[in-house]
Amino acid sequence: QMLKHAVVNLINYQDDADLATRAIPELIKLLNDEDQVVVGQAAMMVHQLSKKEASRHAIMNSPQMVAALVRAMSTSNDLETTRCAAGTLHNLSHHRQGLLAIFKSGGIPALVKLLSSPVESVLFYAITTLHNLLLHQEGSKMAVRLAGGLQKMVSLLQRNNVKFLAIVTDCLQILAYGNQESKLIILASGGPAELVRIMRSYTYEKLLWTTSRVLKVLSVCSSNKPAIVEAGGVQATSMHLGHQSQRLVLNCLWTLRNLSDAALKQESLEPLLASLVQLLASGDINVVTCAAGILSNLTCNNHRNKVTLCHVGGIEALVRTVIQAGDREEITEPAVCALRHLTCRHPEAELAQNSVRLNYGLQVIVKLLHPPSRWPLVKAVIGLIRNLALCPANHAPLREHGAIPRLVQLLHKSYQDTQRQRSSVASNGSQQGAYSDGVRMEEIVEGTVGALHILAREAHNRAIIRGLNVIPVFVQLLYSDIENIQRVAAGVLCELAADKEGAEMIEADGATAPLTDLLHSRNEGVATYAAAVLFRMSEDKPQDYKKRLSMELTNSLFREDAGPWAGTGPDMDMNLDAYHEQMYSGSQGPPSGRHNPYSQQGYDQQVPIDSMQGLDLGPSQGGHNYTPMDTGMDLDAPGDLNFDPLDHSLPAPAQQDSSGQLAAWYDTDL
Repeated sequence: QMLKHAVVNLINYQDDADLATRAIPELIKLLNDEDQVVVGQAAMMVHQLSKKEASRHAIMNSPQMVAALVRAMSTSNDLETTRCAAGTLHNLSHHRQGLLAIFKSGGIPALVKLLSSPVESVLFYAITTLHNLLLHQEGSKMAVRLAGGLQKMVSLLQRNNVKFLAIVTDCLQILAYGNQESKLIILASGGPAELVRIMRSYTYEKLLWTTSRVLKVLSVCSSNKPAIVEAGGVQATSMHLGHQSQRLVLNCLWTLRNLSDAALKQESLEPLLASLVQLLASGDINVVTCAAGILSNLTCNNHRNKVTLCHVGGIEALVRTVIQAGDREEITEPAVCALRHLTCRHPEAELAQNSVRLNYGLQVIVKLLHPPSRWPLVKAVIGLIRNLALCPANHAPLREHGAIPRLVQLLHKSYQDTQRQRSSVASNGSQQGAYSDGVRMEEIVEGTVGALHILAREAHNRAIIRGLNVIPVFVQLLYSDIENIQRVAAGVLCELAADKEGAEMIEADGATAPLTDLLHSRNEGVATYAAAVLFRMSEDKPQDYKKRLSMELTNSLFREDAGPWAGTGPDMDMNLDAYHEQMYSGSQGPPSGRHNPYSQQGYDQQVPIDSMQGLDLGPSQGGHNYTPMDTGMDLDAPGDLNFDPLDHSLPAPAQQDSSGQLAAWYDTDL
């Protein structure tokens, strides 16, 4: 019976193919006829033939037939003729040969023109055929852009058929991915507001997913980003963070991470912050990475978000995240940055500083100062330790976990690097700063000294610092041409001079001359600290020396607008933060890294790709990209990795994967 069916089918197939092959020359003539009725009849016959596989192959193998169909489709005023011709092209577009024939016959401009058709079926045929071309036919993207397809597609977003909208949004994603001009055309056509409206209005998962992918691609464009935020994109994507579809949640998170540095002025972010805290407990490394990155950006210089996050258990969740992440830096770095923001400059900061200790975070945080941590993470940890040291109850545990010797070790290393760089500039005129892993070593110098300054408020800590032979470095840093470094160096010396032994060591290391010079610094903080150190160093000096010093201090510190200097107590803090809060600017796609399963080459193989996904993988830009808020402390140029080969206790250079890219955050449209 089966054999009989197979034979019958084969005869029918052969008959269909033969019939179509014989009929095609005649049908081409009819399609090109001047009589529109004849053309309509021919288009209907061809449409019927295209529904059978054998005759469909005969049609697509005839370039003249495909050209005649395209011509009939674009020139006919008869809606039925247009519908039949478009339906035939739609049937052909399921085969590579058919796509090539449509492309070569100039089918794309004709199909784009049909996107204005009032007939639903014609619209459907046109958009699905274009979608198949964009997915599988090389050269289609450029042809669609040139034909004005983007503007037409954005205007179609106002329709309400969810399956149709899913195809339109996927076309937009394919066209916008990696193409700045397309992103700007979508913006100029009012795309962001329409896409945000879709995210708010529909529940069909495939449509929400394809729309979130367009928003993700647009959200890295500096022009589209504010438009998406303005249209309510942060709230609209936040709505779906609890969705059971993991692919939708991830795309919403990537979009939010890209938008988060522009969303600081947004109101009503409390539900989002609470959702992100819950997502930190996810078992998916990408979810945790994104949630930490968004929290880092949303807490940057934003008092309200900091307080909210403290109230919804953010500190505990972030500390737990850091503990569980181990040495996965794509998670620890943004999480530590978020903790750094939460532990300073807001009403609940002291509570946060205590909370890190009470949640057993101090030991793991100090451990992150050690290998295998790379410089961007080390820098963030140094800033966090400085903030934690503002809480007196943290001094003993930080000391017991070995924070002070490690900070001094990092100071020596970074200071040597800056000195080596200075001598290289002097000898060959090179202006490149001392960079490692994209971090300027001057920032590590400033950060470590700033942290030691706060730690030196406590007597036991001062004794340890005195014993580590680091005071000569502090004194040398008074000569730095970077004002912030002068200030933290004078600040730590001011604390160390509170003890007689410290004051004597500072004087013995030749600090008097540079400190006297710094009395005339234009930076009031530097001058005040310098004065305080000199004042404390003069405690045991004869009366006439004290008198001369007092006159010198009075002359230098009576500024035009300032009141007289009244001396300082042992806990003086100029409240000039050594560590500025900076944006953690993420990327459009998953982070890479030594522990991330989604490496650059493997990402499209590891995630099951739906036929609509059409991933267009682009090259990744290595390096941790930060968007600084206060000052440009973090630059994104990967540095020359000048590491002493024998010093195994310092951060290792960035690992390169086999593609030669630095293992870091992605900066592609993925």
